[in-house]
Amino acid sequence: MKDYKSFISLRLLPLKILFFAPDMAGNSFGVLFRITTFGESHGKMIGVVIDGVPSGMAVDEAFIQKELDRRKPGQSDITSQRKEADTFEIVTGIFEHKTTGAPLTILISNQNYKPSDYNHLKYTFRPSHADYTYFKKYPHRDYRGGGRASARETAARVAAGAIAKMILMQMDIKIIAYVSQVGDIVLNTPYQELNFNEIEENIVRCPDSIIACLMILRIKEVKKEGDTIGGVVSCVIQGVPAGWGEPVFDKLHADLAKAMMNINAAKGFEYGSGFEGVKMKGSEHNDLFISKDDKIKTATNNSGGIQGGISNGEDIYFRVAFKPVATIMKPQMSVNDKGEAVELKGKGRHDPCVVPRAVPIVEAMAAIVLADHYLRYKAIKE
Repeated sequence: MKDYKSFISLRLLPLKILFFAPDMAGNSFGVLFRITTFGESHGKMIGVVIDGVPSGMAVDEAFIQKELDRRKPGQSDITSQRKEADTFEIVTGIFEHKTTGAPLTILISNQNYKPSDYNHLKYTFRPSHADYTYFKKYPHRDYRGGGRASARETAARVAAGAIAKMILMQMDIKIIAYVSQVGDIVLNTPYQELNFNEIEENIVRCPDSIIACLMILRIKEVKKEGDTIGGVVSCVIQGVPAGWGEPVFDKLHADLAKAMMNINAAKGFEYGSGFEGVKMKGSEHNDLFISKDDKIKTATNNSGGIQGGISNGEDIYFRVAFKPVATIMKPQMSVNDKGEAVELKGKGRHDPCVVPRAVPIVEAMAAIVLADHYLRYKAIKE
């Protein structure tokens, strides 16, 4: 980076956040491409401020809406029936349909919010929700649908991810996520053999029509029981050149892991060979370098496109595990803020399985990480 003082200021940013953070910190993500989301599940609106968008980039608002439509509730009978159009408005950072370089602010109104659905939870803690932990950290909390902890906030991330994707599209970088597991129903086909065009052809977003039908039946089965089920979203990123990533503590895969583990209900992350790699010997796992088409490539890709925290030019691929949604329609025992035993039964509108709607969220968070690392790589090179 040419401006050394700016570089030092950038590196001191975490310390400034540590000592001068407001009561609820942790609403921002990224370094040069940086997003800050705001709003609650049953408040008037949610939104995002995006810093670092290059000036002069054409903004395709239809593309942003398409991405939001992939995440919004009410898409099918295996998702939450909350009806939200998720239409948005860009209120800063754009002029004549192009970015100005100023912070981009996107607003999304909440239209079908029902705070009264949560009055019974004002003093009660739902099992496996953030109610109790938020209560201990913020005694005056927004209990309406989980408030800030609700997955409703992820719509703002998808909007920001659409902007990040526009930056990456200029380099022909593609990010494709899909559902590869629901409960014990697993799609074992290697991603190289899948037809990604089939992902959006079914409501569960699995690129195998037969496996998709089994997944849908399983989700409907647990929904009928008043229960929920978890699953796995796999993601493939193609076209990232070698050299992106910031060792030692800002490794590309580490930032991807942080991004994915910051998605609601995420419980696990692995990239490349992941946990299956422990079954292999080094001689089996090593990705041998070869020369192909006048480029240095690897014969295999157990590394998942990242070595030493830096992209090596191969496909980046990873998996994210999501737990069953915590709100179920079966009676459960819990306690209130006085420690008294209470019985709870879920009410309102909730997903029986989060993974179909998590697909665009995973893509969005991956795009945000990559856009950030692209700008950081570009800053060093310039």
